[in-house]
Amino acid sequence: MNPELTPDLTSDPIGWALLPWTRAEAEAVHDLPFNDLLFRAQTVHRENFDPNRVQLSRLLSIKTGGCPEDCGYCSQSSHHQSGLKASKLMEVQRVVAEARKARDAGATRYCMGAAWRSPKERDMEAVVAMVEGVKALGMETCMTLGMLDLRQAQRLKQAGLDYYNHNIDTSERYYSEVISTRTFADRLETLGHVRDSGMKVCCGGIVGMGEEKADRIDMLVTLATLPEPPDSVPINMLIPIEGTPLGEAEPIEPIEFVRTIALARIMMPKSHVRLSAGRTAMSDEMQALCFFAGANSIFVGDTLLTAKNPGEDKDSALFRRLGIKPTEPEAR
Repeated sequence: MNPELTPDLTSDPIGWALLPWTRAEAEAVHDLPFNDLLFRAQTVHRENFDPNRVQLSRLLSIKTGGCPEDCGYCSQSSHHQSGLKASKLMEVQRVVAEARKARDAGATRYCMGAAWRSPKERDMEAVVAMVEGVKALGMETCMTLGMLDLRQAQRLKQAGLDYYNHNIDTSERYYSEVISTRTFADRLETLGHVRDSGMKVCCGGIVGMGEEKADRIDMLVTLATLPEPPDSVPINMLIPIEGTPLGEAEPIEPIEFVRTIALARIMMPKSHVRLSAGRTAMSDEMQALCFFAGANSIFVGDTLLTAKNPGEDKDSALFRRLGIKPTEPEAR
């Protein structure tokens, strides 16, 4: 490690969170001794958040399967033989009813996902009604519908959509190894439309897809050096799904995953870092380390779109053991 890039943890425990990040700077922090890295991450976290609060989100698939994209990790792609059948867009009343249940169970943000390359004009009226209905419940709203043009982003913003999720998935270098039907630049363009519309950006990626350490670091550098870092940064651990190209991918080593969470916290100190897909494969101890490293948001509920997720009873039990409480909803 270049000593000139090594942060002085004693004299300036926060300063490195303000750097204009480069790969070399990010790698130097990533490669710190594990205890030093966690100390740095927890220090930055406490400067910006209550360390014993975690924001709870609920995710609902409002339109499942039949997606024309070929993302190698996804069971919803029409290119893969995952056995998942395509469904039609859910009715607005059902979506709002599910959101009400989530709110009553403690979720403060409701995320709705559709397996589209991009929303068609014929679907926008229903999507807008969903946003308005969930917003009326007093919840934060989030959607992930694929690529957006600026007009679509502006329409969703006018309807009251708070967040739009559009992950970059991995580094620009590794991206073409996972997806061929849209480019890394396409994803950045959608993020620009979301930002220009005034919505908040939710953007992260997936680790454990066969990428190298450098790809994970480059992904975080891309996110941290956007014109504005994302308000929410979901870090997903790949759930290998039979019938997809990544169905037999080797899992990422747990300590390396925790390092990724810690680096995200340090590089994006004011963002919510969400411990997303893959929690069913994590021990309680691994999740506890992730929370210590700066993760302060999770999805609750038994499923994430189509994948399994720890049940609410299990999450509640872990929170009690760790002394963690859900983030209180903001006054509206």
